[in-house]
Amino acid sequence: MTQPQAATDVLIEQLGLQKHPEGGYYVETDRQVAQVPSPFANQEKRSLATSIYYLLTKDSPSGVIHLNKSVTYHVLHHGRAEYTLITPGSPPTVEKKVMGTNVTAGETRLLLVGTGIWKMSRLLPEDLADDKRDNEGCLITEVVVPGFHWEDHQFLTKAALEELFKGAEGGEDVINDLLPHVKKIA
Repeated sequence: MTQPQAATDVLIEQLGLQKHPEGGYYVETDRQVAQVPSPFANQEKRSLATSIYYLLTKDSPSGVIHLNKSVTYHVLHHGRAEYTLITPGSPPTVEKKVMGTNVTAGETRLLLVGTGIWKMSRLLPEDLADDKRDNEGCLITEVVVPGFHWEDHQFLTKAALEELFKGAEGGEDVINDLLPHVKKIA
């Protein structure tokens, strides 16, 4: 008897998703032809907007910390994910937001991440432990305005994380918590 295909495997196949360098899976769903000068990239021309499907799964339950110069809107389709948002400053602030459908518990279906904010997402540990939820993952649409371009993106390094929280009260604990979510450079 064959194992039934996991819901996330079906989505990956149906939507044509591929592994994302940030973690999870994605496919670009739209890239506007119209271009605008980006105020976040020295007025370089960028697509007006781009969008992707982004899926976190049991086998790829989290992304790594990264920054987009452009504004990103995250729209929930299903599942739940926790976003960690790091706003640089003295001291930097760390916020956690849960995308989900339980509004009374503070979850949100729409998350706006402004320019210059480091972010990462992950499936919640309790959902990974729940037999019903662990196979659904979390599917969102990301809309980037002006449109996404790899030149406007960067991964957080260990050195940059340490510099970001250098001298901040509790900074060592924050660094230790976030270090597993820094992309390992080969």
